[in-house]
Amino acid sequence: GVDLQVCTSKNPTCCTKKMEERYQTAAKQDIQQVLQASSATLKFLISRNAAAFQETFEMLIRLAENYTSTLFCNAYRNMAAEATVRVQEFFTEVGLFLFGTDVSTEESVNRFFDTLFPVVYNHVINPGPTDISLEYAECLRVARRDIRPFGNVPRKAIGQMGSSLLPSRTFLQALNLGIEVINTTDHLHFSKDCSRALLRMQYCPHCQGLTLSKPCMGYCLNIIRGCLADIAEVDVHWRGYIQSLEELSGAMSGAYGIEHVLLNFHALVSDALVQARVNGPQLSEQVNKICGPPVRKPKQSPGCSFDQNKDNQRLKMFSRDSEETLTNRRKEFISHLRLYRAFYGGLADQLCGNELAAADGLPCWNGEQVVR
Repeated sequence: GVDLQVCTSKNPTCCTKKMEERYQTAAKQDIQQVLQASSATLKFLISRNAAAFQETFEMLIRLAENYTSTLFCNAYRNMAAEATVRVQEFFTEVGLFLFGTDVSTEESVNRFFDTLFPVVYNHVINPGPTDISLEYAECLRVARRDIRPFGNVPRKAIGQMGSSLLPSRTFLQALNLGIEVINTTDHLHFSKDCSRALLRMQYCPHCQGLTLSKPCMGYCLNIIRGCLADIAEVDVHWRGYIQSLEELSGAMSGAYGIEHVLLNFHALVSDALVQARVNGPQLSEQVNKICGPPVRKPKQSPGCSFDQNKDNQRLKMFSRDSEETLTNRRKEFISHLRLYRAFYGGLADQLCGNELAAADGLPCWNGEQVVR
């Protein structure tokens, strides 16, 4: 092995240049594997929780939709079929927003009350033996924001939805970002100098027949810290990321928590319907001024089409203590994540201490020879 590049030695060597090249590849693969193994529990913690929170949010949306549709079936049966379609459309948009699609919560709430107004007018404010025409319904939909048949309820709903959905959406996106960071740092590109240093540290002793020796701790730390210099720069940002998640988690509880807002949406809708019913005569006058007297067509209002029994058992179990459960789950996740605050700053120490370097008191390789 006279043409060896890295594992040169005064002593006899059993390596060839070809073996040295293979060892270099193996050294990089070893570090890659050790890196991935060290981050596996952290990655699992984040990805498991991201999936659990997403599932919980999906369940909350379905439960809120159920509550709201049940309100119409129980108290406003004659318009339930039409109203539940509007309810489904609204909660579909809530889900789209929560899971990252670019929709406006304000527009979604406004659209819900806009499309609900013609239904409420037709069945509650000015019921007749026949239904209002599609053109008349469209006039009512457009006029809803001027007439304000539901009082301050839409404005209140917009405030609550914005304050509760945005932190939850950001929280989910942040967890996915965390997974992305780990995936990126798991697949390092090693410089030429680092690759040679790893080879010298891990496999050059093999060329002298020293197949069981491990590098000395100080030597290992020098090499690995050098190779992981880029990753170490992530440390300050990672600490900030975990702190931001803690603050975000704190902002997701209480009156503006997603569970509280979604599960009480049906109560807001109930208030809106009561206001429209109580102010019916004045609303009719306003409508007549803007849209003229109602233009009607033959009635075709089916009964309640919403299946109240669907998922009911599962949803009931979920709704019980859901607020507390979600808050506790967030707290538990954050407290586990806090243990990984210094993960990137202490990575070299962790890799050498747990995997790569020789234990205290044992003979170890210092890059040249085995020493005590």
